[in-house]
Amino acid sequence: MGDKHGHRAAEAFFGRRHGKTIRPSQAEALARTLPRLKLDLTLPAPDPIAALFDAPVGKLVVEIGFGGGEHLRHASGLAPDTGFIGVEPFVNGMATMLRSLEREARPNLRLYDDDAVRVLDWLPAGSVDRVDLFYPDPWPKKRHWKRRFVNQPNLARIARVLKLEGTFRFASDIGHYINWTLVEVTRSGAFEWRAASSSDWLTPYDGWPGTRYEAKAIREGRQPAYLAFVRSG
Repeated sequence: MGDKHGHRAAEAFFGRRHGKTIRPSQAEALARTLPRLKLDLTLPAPDPIAALFDAPVGKLVVEIGFGGGEHLRHASGLAPDTGFIGVEPFVNGMATMLRSLEREARPNLRLYDDDAVRVLDWLPAGSVDRVDLFYPDPWPKKRHWKRRFVNQPNLARIARVLKLEGTFRFASDIGHYINWTLVEVTRSGAFEWRAASSSDWLTPYDGWPGTRYEAKAIREGRQPAYLAFVRSG
């Protein structure tokens, strides 16, 4: 059931919020650092949106479900002139990320610890250069497919916030979810998939650092796909 703003319940797109008990240092990071970096969605998005960040930025990237933050830490360090918004509702992943940020700050990074739908609805239209969705929960049982983040309402949200020629990137090692995404993105009519050969989706993105989950998938014989869709007119 949605709320009065039409949001799907958070449980629609992710499962449990907690895993194993977090360490005291992680709990302290959640209490100390998250309030400073967390987006306040009760306020209007700033104009310009770059005012969100403590560093001058010229582009904006949103990563949905950053897990332990391997890619987000790497990407935000590699591109200090790009602003990053990382969304992760899983407490353990957020705690891991915050501990790393206390060791090495990222003035071009903001975080949100709940449903990414709320962030997408809050951001101004045409304000984002790229949206990343890497290894989302595949919800493998058919009765749960409606909980997959890639669906027509969420693709419309992503299309709304992306600039023309902006990019939506999706990586997964689950063949059914990869095919599902190709079908749903095609149905949306808002994107172009410009892959010309299999190497375009079997080769990791430029600057890709890999993730622990990806390494596990490869060890277990699952081939990841790295899809990139361009926001078309």
